Amino acid sequence: MKFRQKIVFAVCALLSWQATGLAQTTRELPDFGSPADTILNRSKEAQLGRSVMLQLRNAGVIVEDPQLTEYIRILGSRLASQANNGDFTFNFFVIDDNQINAFAMPGGHIGVHTGLILASENESELAGVLAHEVSHVTQRHIARSIYDNQRMSVVSIATMLAAILIGAVADSPDATQGLLMGSQAAQLQRQINFTRSNEHEADRIGMGVLAAAGFDPNGMATFFEKLQIRYGVARQNIPQMLQTHPVTGSRIAEARGRARQLPQVDHVDSIGYSLAKARIMVLDAATPEAALASFDRMDDASPAKRYGRALALSRMTLNDNAEREFRALVAEYPTVIAYRIGHAEALMESGYTSLAMEVYGDATELFPRNVPLTISYAEALIEAGRPAAAHDLLLDLLNNVPPTPAQIQLIARAANAEGDVGNAQYYMGEYWISVGNLPLAIERIRMALEAPGVDRIDKARYEAKLELWRSWMPEQEPRRRPRRSDDEDGGRSRG
Repeated sequence: MKFRQKIVFAVCALLSWQATGLAQTTRELPDFGSPADTILNRSKEAQLGRSVMLQLRNAGVIVEDPQLTEYIRILGSRLASQANNGDFTFNFFVIDDNQINAFAMPGGHIGVHTGLILASENESELAGVLAHEVSHVTQRHIARSIYDNQRMSVVSIATMLAAILIGAVADSPDATQGLLMGSQAAQLQRQINFTRSNEHEADRIGMGVLAAAGFDPNGMATFFEKLQIRYGVARQNIPQMLQTHPVTGSRIAEARGRARQLPQVDHVDSIGYSLAKARIMVLDAATPEAALASFDRMDDASPAKRYGRALALSRMTLNDNAEREFRALVAEYPTVIAYRIGHAEALMESGYTSLAMEVYGDATELFPRNVPLTISYAEALIEAGRPAAAHDLLLDLLNNVPPTPAQIQLIARAANAEGDVGNAQYYMGEYWISVGNLPLAIERIRMALEAPGVDRIDKARYEAKLELWRSWMPEQEPRRRPRRSDDEDGGRSRG
């Protein structure tokens, strides 16, 4: 899992550039709220966040692993429920990068890097970082920062936009970073106190969120303290988190003092936390053999270690060995869904399809509509030659859970394998909408209308969707047909 650093700088530049554009064009004046509302109201904030998410997803830096995504979503939602008054719909996701970092974006989108998850020593530390980022969102620090920067010069905007283009074309993160630092240097001193104010406020509010959610309130302070000890005097290789969230001794002491005033919680790490770390270790290892060696060096016999070893064995195609370990874990811990998924997947890889289907069937009866389980089961059903069952299973899930682009592609694959070409094309239209490509979405819905065997009800549904999507097209927007490289969906959708 490798992360291209140019994306970090490009997104930072794009945020500043787009936000400045909003400052120049928005004329809405709210009836109440902070001065930042005149620059970036909440509707625009959500729109900006969605735009950046599209670019992150299209750049391939968001981890699409359903089990990691589900864990961070559950953890984040637990924290957000203690901080959110309903004004924000939070979206928590994992970034494929070994740097120690997390960030908040407009509209409640919060990303956490795989490197930060691995660097945390307990769940309260990880939760402390997320609670801090949640507080940046609820206190609208991003909108307030944009308000503070509304007089950014046209030269600065042009420089940052050029940095995006140069970084994207030349694949040169160093050049991109240099351009951005030059354009922002004149503002650095004026912003530093404002940044510190934001950080202290996010600490204070985030710590209350952390305790209210049932985590050790010391988690936030201990994690930042470890970072300071490790990197405090370093001039190079400082993690991105310390560059964007500067930590001082006084700030840590203040956090420690606040934690002592809150109810002390003896939090026990969830099994999900331990399994997420084990999963990242396997996915991030140079080879599955290296991952297995890492687990073998551990001097414990924890379930997480056994799970990691089984994953590594499976990736080494030693599926019989992996299956035995997963089967033993299921017997000992029958309520842990990850073990059941691993067991079923190992059986599938070993060619024991009927046994795998029994495992999946039992698991889905116990845990209906669990996202990682349902996605794994649907993939297995398609592989087993039962795409209609996979289609039905995914329809039930995705009608109740907002789908990711990868999940929309999977249901398109199931429909196409079933021979339902119309719906396969329709789903691919929804996929292209989800990644922000309206012309390709329209092209796909037209192909759905032309597919053989489309009944009257589906035809009316496709036509309504086509009319809606056409209404979104700017009048002068050129409409291009899909290129072969653009329209890759694994070769599974016809047309």
